Amino acid sequence: MYSSLRDFIAQLENVGELIRIKEYVNPELEITEITDRISKNHGPALLFENTGTGIPFLINAFGSEKRMCMALGVNHLDDVTTRIEELFKMLMKPKDNIIEKLRMLPQLSQMASWMPKVARGRGACQEVINMNPDITKFPVMKCWPEDGGPFITLPVIHTKDPNTNIRNVGMYRMQVFSPTATGMHWHKHKVSARHFQEYKKLGIKMPVAVALGGDPVYTYCATAPLPDNIDEYMLAGFLRNKKVELVQCITQDVQVPSDAEIIIEGYVDPMEENILEGPFGDHTGYYSLADFYPKFHITCITHRKNPIYPSTIVGIPPQEDAWLGKATERIFLAPIKMTMIPEIKDMELPIEGVFHNLTIVKIKKEYAGQAIKVTNAMWGAGQMMFNKILVIVDDDIDIHNYKKVSQTISMNVDPQQDFYFSQGPMDVLDHSCSKFSFGGKMCVDATRKFPEELRTSNSNQVSKVTNSVNSKKLMEDFPEIIQVNDSLLAHGISVLFISVQKNRKNHLKEITPLLFNHSELSTIKIIIYLEANVDCSDIKDAIWRFTNNIDPRRDSFIVEEKDSKGISHIALDGTRKTKEFDNFDRDWPNILAMDEKTIHSIDEKWSKLGLGDFIISPSLKYRKQLYKGGAVAE
Repeated sequence: MYSSLRDFIAQLENVGELIRIKEYVNPELEITEITDRISKNHGPALLFENTGTGIPFLINAFGSEKRMCMALGVNHLDDVTTRIEELFKMLMKPKDNIIEKLRMLPQLSQMASWMPKVARGRGACQEVINMNPDITKFPVMKCWPEDGGPFITLPVIHTKDPNTNIRNVGMYRMQVFSPTATGMHWHKHKVSARHFQEYKKLGIKMPVAVALGGDPVYTYCATAPLPDNIDEYMLAGFLRNKKVELVQCITQDVQVPSDAEIIIEGYVDPMEENILEGPFGDHTGYYSLADFYPKFHITCITHRKNPIYPSTIVGIPPQEDAWLGKATERIFLAPIKMTMIPEIKDMELPIEGVFHNLTIVKIKKEYAGQAIKVTNAMWGAGQMMFNKILVIVDDDIDIHNYKKVSQTISMNVDPQQDFYFSQGPMDVLDHSCSKFSFGGKMCVDATRKFPEELRTSNSNQVSKVTNSVNSKKLMEDFPEIIQVNDSLLAHGISVLFISVQKNRKNHLKEITPLLFNHSELSTIKIIIYLEANVDCSDIKDAIWRFTNNIDPRRDSFIVEEKDSKGISHIALDGTRKTKEFDNFDRDWPNILAMDEKTIHSIDEKWSKLGLGDFIISPSLKYRKQLYKGGAVAE
C-alpha cells in the first residue's frame, strides 16, 4: 500500500528502479522514443523533470515484473492468486454448524474493510482548484508520428449508471482537442459505453471524472477485467489491504481517490455529435484508425501542489502494458479455475499475442472433447470473448516454456482434426477481421488424444520432424517465396515460417497444397505465411505479426490426409489483407515506428540523459517494414 504516487516513486528510487532525467525532453514524440528504447531493454521507470511545463512526468513505472509486484505490494504475482484461492475456498466451504459460521465473522469483517468510503471535506487531490481549466498546461504526450494529437494514456475514468448509481472505473485513452475538450475512447463492449447509452436514453449529461496518479493499484484496477457491477475500488481495497478513501468532486457528482495527483472533472453530452478521434499508436503495435467517439468537456481540474503527471506508451511489444496484462493473467486465474472452468490448471498470455490474440491454457483432461468444452467456456467468459487463438495442452506441460508448448503441438496435433474454428465478437482494435469487431477464432487442441478423438482407430499423430529443408530449392521452385525460416525444425517443432510476395487473388490458398506436396515439406505440419517485408528469422516478431494479421476462420488452409497413417497439414495466412488480392474492404493500419528526425534528436541527446550506455532505436528495425502512407497503409 502506498500513500501516494510520490510514495511509490520514492520506493522505486530506493531500490534502484527509477532514473530522474533533468535534461529537457519534449513530450511530443521524444519521451516515446526514449521510453521505447528503455522498455525494450528491460530498463527502469523514468521521471522526466524538465518537460517544458514545470510538471514532472512519470513513465514505465509498471514496466517490469519487479515493479508490477511492488505496485501490488507482493513479492510474486502468484501471491495474489494464492490469496484469492484461499478466499474462495473459505467462502465456498460448507458451514455445517454455528461454530463454523462464527468462524466466518473475522473474514467477513475483513471483506467489509475492502469497501471504499467517501470522506468529508477535500482530499490531497484538491489542494489546487482550477475553475478555468486548461489541460494543455500538462505534459500530455503525442506518442507516435501519425497520432491524431496528444493523448492522456493512463487515465482512471469514473462513470456511474444513472439508474443504479453503481460506479465503474475504467481506462480509455483521451485525445486532447483544446484546453477544455478531449475525446472519450470507450469501446462499445465496455461498461462506461453502456452507461453512456443509459444517459442518452434519459437525455441528460453524463458526469465523468478522471484521476491521474495516487496509489498505483488504482491504475491496475482500472484495467482489470472485472464482472459488471463489481466495484474496482473493492478490488483495490483487497489488493492494498486497506479501503480506498474517496472525495466528492467540485463540479460533478462523482467521487474520486483523495490521494490522486490530478483530477479532471467534466461531462459528456450524449445528445452532442461524436467527434473524430485518432489515429493512435496502440498496444497491438499498429495504429488504431480514426473514428467517432464522445466528446468530454472539462469543467474543473484539481491537483496536488507540485503534481506529478503519470503516463505510458503502448506499441510493438514488449512495452510497459505487458506487465499490467501479466498481472491480470495471474490474478484472474483463480476465479476462472474456481467458479467456471475447474479443469484449468494454468494460463499464459504471451506478450507477442498482445493480450487477446493468443492464450495458452493447460487442463487436467479426463474425457474426450474436454479441450473443446474448455474452449467454448473460455470464449464465453468476460474479456476472453475477444481471444483469437487458444492453445490447450495437458497439465504436465510447462506452458511458460514456449519451446515445450511448440513441441507438444507438433507431437499431439493432427491439423485436419485438432484445429477447431468458431466466430464471434473480437476486440475493436483487431484490424484483420473482415467485419468490424466480428471475426474468426481458433482453438489448437494439443492435448493427448483419447481413441474417440483420433482421425481413425489406427491414427498415429506422432511423426518424425524433418530437421531442415532445402530453402534454396524451395525458393527456386516457388519464386514468390522471399525467405524461409526452418530453425524450429531442429528442435522437434514442425512449423515453418515463410515470407511470401502475394501477386494474385487466392494466391496462398492455391500454393498451399503444392507446397505440402513438395518433397521438402511433405512431413511438415504447419506453415505460417508472413509478408515479404517481414524478417521471418525473428520468431518473436513473426508471432506478433502473424497473430495480429490473421482471421483464423478465413485465413487457414487445411490439407487433409486420407491415409490414416499420413500427416495432414495446415497453413496460416499472417500477411496483410488487401482488396486486390484478398477482397478485403477495410483500411489496413500501419505498424508503429518513430520518425527519423526524432530518432536523430534522441541519439544526439542520449549522453545528457543519464541513462547509461547508448541504446539504438528499435524503430530503425521497424521503419524498414513500414507500408507506404501514414496511419492507413496504402
